[in-house]
Amino acid sequence: METLKILWKKLKDGSIREMWEEWKWIYAYGRRYKKEIVLYVIFGIIGTCMTLISSIASKNLIDIVTGVQKDRILPMAVIMVGMAVISILFQAAMSRISAQINIRIQNDVQADVYEKLMKVNWLDLSRYASGDILNRFVSDTSTVAGSAIGWFPTLLTSSVSFIASLCVILYYDPTMALIALLNAPAMLIVSRLLLGKLRRSTGEVKRVNSEVMAFEQETFYNIDSIKSFDLADLFGERLQGFLQTFRQANLDYNMLSVRTKAVLSILGTLIQYAGYGWGVYRLWTGHISYGEMMLFLQLASRLSSNLNSIVSIVPSTIGATASAGRLMEILNLPHEEKIEAPEALDALAGQGFRIQLENVTFSYRDEKNILAESNFRAAPGEIVALVGPSGEGKTTLIRMFLGLIVPSAGKAVLGGADGNEIALNAATRKYFSYVPQGNSLFSGTVAQNLKLGKEDATEEEMEEALKAACAWEFVSELPGGIHGTLGEKGRGLSEGQAQRIAIARAVLKDAPVLLLDEATSALDVATERKVLKNIMKSRPNRTCIVTTHRPSVLGMCRRVYRVMDAEIVELDQEESERLAINF
Repeated sequence: METLKILWKKLKDGSIREMWEEWKWIYAYGRRYKKEIVLYVIFGIIGTCMTLISSIASKNLIDIVTGVQKDRILPMAVIMVGMAVISILFQAAMSRISAQINIRIQNDVQADVYEKLMKVNWLDLSRYASGDILNRFVSDTSTVAGSAIGWFPTLLTSSVSFIASLCVILYYDPTMALIALLNAPAMLIVSRLLLGKLRRSTGEVKRVNSEVMAFEQETFYNIDSIKSFDLADLFGERLQGFLQTFRQANLDYNMLSVRTKAVLSILGTLIQYAGYGWGVYRLWTGHISYGEMMLFLQLASRLSSNLNSIVSIVPSTIGATASAGRLMEILNLPHEEKIEAPEALDALAGQGFRIQLENVTFSYRDEKNILAESNFRAAPGEIVALVGPSGEGKTTLIRMFLGLIVPSAGKAVLGGADGNEIALNAATRKYFSYVPQGNSLFSGTVAQNLKLGKEDATEEEMEEALKAACAWEFVSELPGGIHGTLGEKGRGLSEGQAQRIAIARAVLKDAPVLLLDEATSALDVATERKVLKNIMKSRPNRTCIVTTHRPSVLGMCRRVYRVMDAEIVELDQEESERLAINF
């Protein structure tokens, strides 16, 4: 009745159903390698049988030596050693198969998780720190991969070994089998009582680990700023705080684990001593031989080991389901809406596209409006500027143009020369080239960075793009030139040089719409104007939208929009000129 009450409680709070769903998700990966897993199990069972035969042969050999039996010593010794060697070989084969399957499953899980993460809605995914996502991607996928095959072979081989060992003991002495069997209910009761605590403790360790990784990643990413502002000691103290929390969470989990193992060990030792005492008594009274006594001790130890293996599946399964739950949490986030452009509109890409917002309202997570009933327009052949104080919505507009976010009300569209239009979404992103704020280069060669804009670009095309961005002169002088290696985030280049390579990458893509988000902030005025003229000259019908804090750009713009107080206001020529003067 007590067991039924516990199960009913877990069914009501949903924990069993939740774990079942998480386990089904894990099992889907293991199912892809059914043949390999079956082979693994077969090898495990064969290895178990060989070990059992070796134990029986050892018993017979002892009986031969002590004179109870009169068979030959050598054949029995050969059987004992032979079975032990075969068992070792099968265990080695199992280890190899397990490693191969584990690596393949981990690759599958990471590839699937990565692909799905890339499709998750940006706004929902942005709620998670990048370090937390990385921790889930690396640590949790590894845990899931290890459990996708680990539990079933362990359960099956350990169960077969347990049953076979129990049958042998039953054959020789039913009372000894009963004593050995007492270990099972004790372990199962303790494991059941600790199920919820283990799950909560495992989840807490993973959560804290994600926080530490997020802090460390952010620290290393901004190490230049930390050093420049002489904040090393402050961040060191913060890290100590995170590590203290991490230490406490792990120690709490360790204490729970130690207590569990201690209780199980005490129970196992008491039962083992009971069996030992019974065996000594039976040997003393002449009911069993020395060989049978040794066999009982070996098999009792195997029974205890098998039970420990079976019971250990519980915490490992809990850890795996906790990891699966963390992965499923982000994978179940809404995916980006993707509305493919009609062929008629796609065919007009060469003529350029207009970007238009009509009565657009937007807010992040039900907060105050960043934009309210705002309008905007940028047409082919135009440079259009977005100006305004930081934090007022310029970057939000860039995200909306790229389809990362969608309006709460109103419409944001990409339109062709024939009047056809489509809502801005993930699918229209292919029509945009984008140069974000800050350094957006990757480690690798200059050419590899440029080919992110156009994978099959020729040397001549890359050179032309670099010239358009006023970058060819310094790139050609780098060791290795266009094939010179850059460090992480373009380390070794100035900020202005990194910006120009990023602009060249966007030019190389040759998309109908170009977004420059403070992309010329590190350039001098003359170079900035030259770059913008080259950009428009390379594709006259390109739509270019820039966010800027610099007056030098405004004189080249067809229209200037001020983004402030949740409004987008088009400035007339007089206001634009006054704005440029007062910048």
